[in-house]
Amino acid sequence: MTSTPDTRVGDATLGKAADENFPVAPFFLPRAWRDDLMAVYGFARLVDDIGDGDLAPGGADARHLGLEPEQSDDRLAMLDAFETDLHRVFATTGEEPHHPLLRNLRPTVRRRTLTPEPFLGLIEANRQDQKIRRYGIYAELAAYCELSANPVGRLVLALTGTASPERVRRSDAVCTALQIVEHLQDVAEDLERDRIYLPAEDMERFRVTESDLAASSAGAGVRALIAYEAQRASELLNEGPPLVGSVNGRLKLLLAGFVGGGRSALTAISAAGFDVLPGPPKPTKPSLLREVGIVLRKARGER
Repeated sequence: MTSTPDTRVGDATLGKAADENFPVAPFFLPRAWRDDLMAVYGFARLVDDIGDGDLAPGGADARHLGLEPEQSDDRLAMLDAFETDLHRVFATTGEEPHHPLLRNLRPTVRRRTLTPEPFLGLIEANRQDQKIRRYGIYAELAAYCELSANPVGRLVLALTGTASPERVRRSDAVCTALQIVEHLQDVAEDLERDRIYLPAEDMERFRVTESDLAASSAGAGVRALIAYEAQRASELLNEGPPLVGSVNGRLKLLLAGFVGGGRSALTAISAAGFDVLPGPPKPTKPSLLREVGIVLRKARGER
């Protein structure tokens, strides 16, 4: 089958799923779940690409959103147009969404009776990225994660019909941890974008300056800072096994994959001596499988 321009736009975004720390829609899930998870992933990945300026060249995404191709670099305009198109996903009358990934999302939203709030949170997080580039205290960073990461876990629970207040609380902790881990992996890349997701109060505690983060390799202070933030993420991930243990069947494996992915990424950071500046420490597949096994054993109450 020949790919259409619409298909190629979606494929370029969805193809990034293989680069995530955790499996997005693994083969063992029912096909309907995989389709719905990939539809949500397509939205989340595209909104992040808009916010990071990582869109495919050529301006196709801008054209789909009703903008001129040269407006692809106007991130706030793109996010506004994307939010307008998102409202078409939830509208019961009027025209269908313009962007192919949002047209693909519409059946999932209707089938699973999803609400706009998590999607709007992800858009708002990327707006915040254009305006706020430093965080003074951890509470500010946690509030950012409430927009940038926690909606994803809430959507997974909603998609699978398993949301409850306790599961949402544990999911929020896991998702915040996964966001922190990603920030730790991407310190150098984020700094190139003039963003720092390490709280200023923690940098001051470990006597780390912005110029220290710009070095080719980490000194003792940076390593100690990264180790401190990694421990914070690890403690949040402790909410993962009880969350995994609270669900059944293949969802248990999916959630264990998310938690294990975060744990294996932390293992990679530790194995690098907490020197994340040369490039993102990446987890290996054996490490991921090992950590997933540990999460599943803990979820069953085993040591």
